[in-house]
Parts: sequence; C-alpha cells; structure tokens
Amino acid sequence: MAYAIARIKKLKRSNLAGSEAHTARFRETPNADPSQNNIRFIGHHNPNESLDQLVMERIREQKRKIRPDAVYAVEILLTASPEYFRPNCPTQAGYYEQKEVDVWLEASKKWLESQYGERVVRAELHLDEATPHIHAYFVPLDDLGQLRAKHFFDGRQKMRQFQDSYSAATEHLGLERGIKGSRAQHQDIKDFYSIVNSGIESNSQLTLAQMQAKAAERDRAQTKKQEIEATAKALVKEIEAKDQLIKQLQTEKLLLRQQTQQLRDLPLEDVAWELGLHHDQGRWKGHGHIINIDAEKFYDFAPDQQKGGGGAIDLVMHVNNCNVRQAVVWLHERFGEAGAERAAIAKAKTVAAEIIQLEPRSKFTLPVEDKAKWSSVSNYLTQKRGIPENFVELLHKRGLVYADDQQNAVFVMRNLGEEPQAIGAFLRGTRGENNTFLGYEKGTKRREGWFYFHLGGQPTDSPEKVVLLKSPIDAVSFAMLEYQLRGDVPPNRTLYMALDNPKSLPVEQLQNIPNVQVAFDSDDEGNAAARVVKELLPQSKRLKCKADDWNQQLLDYGRQLRQQQQQQQEQDDDLSL
Repeated sequence: MAYAIARIKKLKRSNLAGSEAHTARFRETPNADPSQNNIRFIGHHNPNESLDQLVMERIREQKRKIRPDAVYAVEILLTASPEYFRPNCPTQAGYYEQKEVDVWLEASKKWLESQYGERVVRAELHLDEATPHIHAYFVPLDDLGQLRAKHFFDGRQKMRQFQDSYSAATEHLGLERGIKGSRAQHQDIKDFYSIVNSGIESNSQLTLAQMQAKAAERDRAQTKKQEIEATAKALVKEIEAKDQLIKQLQTEKLLLRQQTQQLRDLPLEDVAWELGLHHDQGRWKGHGHIINIDAEKFYDFAPDQQKGGGGAIDLVMHVNNCNVRQAVVWLHERFGEAGAERAAIAKAKTVAAEIIQLEPRSKFTLPVEDKAKWSSVSNYLTQKRGIPENFVELLHKRGLVYADDQQNAVFVMRNLGEEPQAIGAFLRGTRGENNTFLGYEKGTKRREGWFYFHLGGQPTDSPEKVVLLKSPIDAVSFAMLEYQLRGDVPPNRTLYMALDNPKSLPVEQLQNIPNVQVAFDSDDEGNAAARVVKELLPQSKRLKCKADDWNQQLLDYGRQLRQQQQQQQEQDDDLSL
C-alpha cells in the first residue's frame, strides 16, 4: 500500500537562505548522488536571484509592519511511499520508475498551481536522494495580499484539509491518504527526510544503496508503528468518550423516568389500602363501601353510594367524605410531599381536560368600526405616513384597515386558511400630533393571525415570495417602495406579512416558499429576530433598510421624487422662456 505524503515547514526570513542552500545544493548534502540532476519546474534558473529576493518581491508592500517572527514562506514537501516509485523493488534506494515519477510530478504540479497559484515562487524535483520528492516554496498571502500564514495552516482542521487536498489530487495514481484521525504529524521536515533519506550508521559490509534501503524500510515500519499506536490511543479516548456519553444518557433516562413518574397519579390500590379498605373478590370493601378499581377510575357499588370518580384525591374525598384541601393533607401524611404532588398534578390535569372539553370558547370580536373617523385615519396614513391614497383605499375596501371610535387605525389580523378569518387586530393611534399608542385588541391570537396582503400574480396563485416586516405600516410601506421602484406590482404572487416576533412565525405555511425575505428593523433586536427566522426557515434572506424603518425610507424616497420633479419643472420653465 503506497501513501501520498505532504508536509510543511514554516520559514522566517532568517531561515530562507539556509533552506535554499540545501534545496539548491549550494552546500554538500549527505546521501545525495551528485551524478543525478534535480529539476526546477517552477521558477527561474537565474543563479543571481536568491530565494529571499523572490519571496520579498512577492510580498511587496504590506498594510501593517511585518513582525520579526513572521512566517515569510512555507516550504512544502511532497513525495510518496518508496513502493510507489519502485513497486518491484521498494528497498532499492535511489532507483525509480520514470513513468511513475512523471505522472506523479504532473499531478503534484497541478495541485500546487490550483491550490496556491502564483504564491508558489519556486519548486524543484529532487532525484538525487533515495526517493524522489518535491520542495516548493509558497508565500502565504491571503486574498487581500497580506502576509498571513495562519490563514492557511493554523490548527489541526486546516492541516487535515491540506492533507486531504493533496491526497485527492493524487488518488488517481493509486496513492492513499494516511490514517485519518491518527496523531501522526505531517509537519516536521526531519520526519520527511527520514522517509526520503534516513541517517544510516556506517556498515562496511553494506553498500550505500543497501544502507539507504534498509534505513528507509526501518523508518517506514517505525512510522507505521507510531501511527498504529497513536490511532489505538485515539480509539481508547473515543471509547472513553462514548462510555461517558452512555453514562450521561443513562442519567438523563433515569431523570426522565422520575419526571414521568411525577406526572402519574398514585396507584389507587395503594390509596385504598391506606384508607383501611380490604381487597375481597376483586373489590375494595370497608366503611360501607364496595369499590371496584379500574386503573385510574373507581366506582362504588354499595347500595347507598352508586357513584364513581377518578384519581387518588377523588377516592380520598369519597371514602373520607372530605374536601380537596383535606384530601391533599391526608395524602401528604401517607405518601409524603412527592406523593401528594403527584395526586394534585393528576387532579389538575383531569380538571383542565374537563374545562377544555366543556367550557365554551369566546369568539374574537373586532373593534367596532366608526366610519366617521375614517377620513382622519386615512389622512394620517397618506399625509403623515406617505402611503399612496389609492392603496390605502384598496386596503380599506378589502376590510384590512378601518377606523374605530378612538380614531385608531385598525389593521385586521387573519389566519392563513383558504377562507381567512379575522382572529385579531393591531391598533395604531392617529389622534393628535405625537400619538405613540399601539397595541393589540384584547383577545387577539398572535400565534394564529397576522396582518398580511398579496400583490402580483393571479389571486389563485400560491405565493412564490414572502416579505416579513415588523409592523403593518412597515409592510405597506415596503410594498409601496417596491411598487414605486418597479413601476408595477411584482411579477409573481408576493405575500407581505407583519410579524413582530419569531414566536408567531407560521413555519409550516412558509417552509415550502422558496423566496423568504426578512426585512425587520436594522437594530440589534431586528438582527436577533432575523437570526431566529433563519434557523426556522433556512431559505430566508436578510434585507436591511437604509433608514430607521421602511416607512421612513418610503417618506425619504417620496421627498426625493418631489425634488426631482421640482427640478425638472424648473428646467422646463427655463426652456420655455
């Protein structure tokens, strides 16, 4: 099994000359065969152009002063297991199949160019040591041209991505990635050299090539052993973590069981026994009672009783002829506080279920309309809020907005059914100069009803776009801004909805609509609400207004239009003169 191997070494400026001296063979290199020629496949062969010059030319001017300990370049070293280059004789150091080297070099060059592009200032293929390998120098400039090595190689995750990327680029050659999750580090240049050319103790009985092969084989075995040991340690930690998780889940399960038990009533058989009744032929008898118990229900067959009930409290009240408070105290004395609470919770659930089933629902009633006040409300919406008069009248005719006896603008909130019903109303005060009153009519169902309207498309079309806004006036203002900018209604059916809190977001009705725009206010509260909507509706997009709110932006836009019209009129007057 042959592996793709990629490692890095971060170089400060003071390290550049020493690294170049080795890779360019400016100094003697042990175990290197001087008869072999290395190949520089990226960069010039100008002997007067140093690596330091190349790096500094590529870095150029930086926005901030470069720290003395900054990483100026990263040396990338690439190779493969010896058995890839010489599959028939992996221990024969210095030998390689030319075809295997050529395709590997091509794949590695493409990877360097695609990953780092012009940031690679020099790259050389070394063939003079035991195993072919590549030295490439990469200047770590981020997308803004700033020197920042952490952008590429900071942390285990980025190093894993580096390894994965090179492995993917060479896997078509039959090379595999090292064990994922192993703790073997692929960043140490010395470790790399131990694979390429190990330091071998002299042995007069072996040739240099034989010593290199034996050392390479030994180092491969040692590296494999270290990887296996590290992986085994990682598995042990993983098992320990899973054991801890199992214990946590068991604790949570026990707690849940206790909570579930807390919600269950006391067994009626235990209560009957504490009441002094005795079990005889399937009935609980005593004190003039003949009681049959069936789960949480009981019935007294005694001739003067002939009635039943449900739950521990009812049974105590029946046998002891007492009220609820006395029954709870009696249960507390026999079953403790937890037992009395269980019985009380069960009783409350029973009473609540009866109320829910039997109590009549009060129907929501809209505020009474006062038609005499409508002209004032209409003037507020058109003059002070800048909403076009024809659209205000359209909403009024549709019954979506009207005036009450307090001169409030009443925005009708409806459900999203096929035949929408009014189940709430939002009120906005309009009387007086600085009226800040706003709120909901009593009885409004805020989780089930919304102020909304549709524009564009056909009335029978399903909405293809939804815009969520904080208030009814913002919803109308946003729609009118779109209309004025476009000069027409939207081409597709669009739903404009007022939603002041994500708690009332109709997720089920909106989850399949592809285009959801969240146009809440641009303050912290609006941004927080938009993030919640994003979690509930992942397709939603944030949309921010330029002004304080969409109504103010509508007013600003109307003012700009009037100024433009005035300027145009003045120009026309000048021309007429």
